[in-house]
Amino acid sequence: MRNRDDLERTLHSLDGQSYAAYRQIEGSYNLGKCELIIDRVQVDPYAPPSRVRLLLDTETAGIPVNLRNDAAGRIATADFLTRSVAREIRRIRSESDNEHPPRISIFRPGQEILERTSVIVDDDGVEARLSVGLPAAGRRIRGREAAWIMCRLLPRLVDRALAYKAVNPEALADHVELYRDEEFVRSQLADRSLVAFVGNGSILPRSSGDSDTPLDSGAVEFESPESLETSFDLPSGRRVSGMGIPEGVTVIVGGGYHGKSTLLRAIERGVYSHIGGDGREWVITRADAVSIRAEDGRAVAGVDISPFISDLPSGADTSNFSTTNASGSTSQAANLMEALEAGASALLIDEDTSATNFMIRDERMRRLIPESREPITPFFDRVRELYAERGVSTVLVAGGSGAFFDVMDHVIAMDAYVPRDATDEARAIAEEDYVEPDDGIDEEDAEFSAFDDPFSADLTNTRRGTGSDDAVFPAPAQRIPIASSLQPAGKTKPARASGIDTIRYGRDNDIELGALSQLVDEAQTAAIAEALECVAELADGKRPVTDIVDEIIGWIDEDGLDALVPQHHFLGGLARPRRHEIMAALNRYRGLRLA
Repeated sequence: MRNRDDLERTLHSLDGQSYAAYRQIEGSYNLGKCELIIDRVQVDPYAPPSRVRLLLDTETAGIPVNLRNDAAGRIATADFLTRSVAREIRRIRSESDNEHPPRISIFRPGQEILERTSVIVDDDGVEARLSVGLPAAGRRIRGREAAWIMCRLLPRLVDRALAYKAVNPEALADHVELYRDEEFVRSQLADRSLVAFVGNGSILPRSSGDSDTPLDSGAVEFESPESLETSFDLPSGRRVSGMGIPEGVTVIVGGGYHGKSTLLRAIERGVYSHIGGDGREWVITRADAVSIRAEDGRAVAGVDISPFISDLPSGADTSNFSTTNASGSTSQAANLMEALEAGASALLIDEDTSATNFMIRDERMRRLIPESREPITPFFDRVRELYAERGVSTVLVAGGSGAFFDVMDHVIAMDAYVPRDATDEARAIAEEDYVEPDDGIDEEDAEFSAFDDPFSADLTNTRRGTGSDDAVFPAPAQRIPIASSLQPAGKTKPARASGIDTIRYGRDNDIELGALSQLVDEAQTAAIAEALECVAELADGKRPVTDIVDEIIGWIDEDGLDALVPQHHFLGGLARPRRHEIMAALNRYRGLRLA
């Protein structure tokens, strides 16, 4: 292995040469405090920057064993160090008096703590993965400046941001402890029969519509209604209290701008743990809760939407439905059924982003358009069966219709960001409006045709069915992708993320992910792109999508996110996606064909 002096001499000797000569520095160097590995050198000043790694052995890194002796500790420690490196890089750039400050970068985390490849913490030590733009004058090497970056600034990151002695040990310990506590609460939700938990004192509003940071002034701290309050004794020895959202059907109501959608957005993001000070540290949601919305124009491939849409005038088979341009109601039905296929235990729905005719059909419309002429069975008529048969809960924001009072288990009313349990009031309102089917009204026209009497039993204790063949929601049919459809014509490059909302998948085959509101980081999208390449490799025309994606998730569980990329391609810009978003991306690929 060469040393720092070798690297410095080489870079000085390259000064003024053609940019391509930078290729000579690829390899490993002992910088004393760490090992520098230059994995890939950019071929052009305008090409993506060079990829390098800084490796610290266990002794140099100095991370205490108690902070890295479990997966949660390693993820949280790596997250903390990534943020530390990002701050130091910003400091380096701000202190530079050069007209062109050094182009060193690391993928910067947002408010969520995610498993990433930017920094790896394990029993071998610490590895940081960086991008470095090698300096040039036109297309000529500026070798002395490059030597300063590689041999002086990169070791500075070790001294000031990566080694344990360089960070605030109390802050790191608090960061790890918080993450472990958050993950513990999430692990307990199912046992408590809860979909989500919202801690007292949480700050749910964000600073602006395009920001994920907390509102820093005038925000109302969340306080649970007494009837819904629950507590968790944490591994740290602390106790946290707040509102538990039970399984079943929960409706969130309130006037406009009173916080009902803000609460739902926080619950959506609660599938991930958050950093201290975010305000939503204690908004914890089951990891497999999925947000559902309408998505006009999306493609659908072989999805059974018959629980909601059937008997189309065209005669199309909705138990195996495909289209290149789904309507609002059709897309929402497909999104929901795909979420079930991916294993969702709860659905998060806001009426503002839903298709009205998918959600509900009022009595006047039922009388004008008979059931025999309406192919759409609204979600209102299926939400109880969804929970009874599949055990899938729903958390629904409703601001314009009280129809869901008839099928709810709980109602949370938001008033100026203050929640109250309005279940009894909503039930009383529904009972007042209820009309018995034998009062001279045909049963099919009765307001509550789905139930003889929705108040004759405690809906909270609805028993779950077995998913038998005669159920409304039987087990999803296995969808088997045709291998050739995952290798489209003109696809000469691997799939690549383009921002958080798009994956480039061959020529003219962009996969649009803008409707996936639980994607929170471009690095997740980058990982999904890599996962799609793995799906294409594993698809053999015999294996269903679920089995393929499960195998890929197994790789990540076993070997980390590096399992997604070809050997020796060490990418620092990946963050762990959920199974649900990997499958959602595949489902939105317009070239997908099924066997």
